[in-house]
Amino acid sequence: MSEERKGLSDGVEESRGDPRVLLAMNAVLSLWLGWTVVWGLDILEVLEYGMGTVAGVSLAIFALTYVVVLQ
Repeated sequence: MSEERKGLSDGVEESRGDPRVLLAMNAVLSLWLGWTVVWGLDILEVLEYGMGTVAGVSLAIFALTYVVVLQ
């Protein structure tokens, strides 16, 4: 009983995590945000809605967040 119990913050700090989970979450959230951005810009008639446009914007968001997280 002499061991001190670790709190939640200690567990989070020691966790290494799985990078595949982070990449998958980034991909899903980037796709969702890309779709939302293209949909909104289509309503404003700034950009035409299409799967290629959504994919391009999503890929740009994915790459941007990946680079920002690595710094």
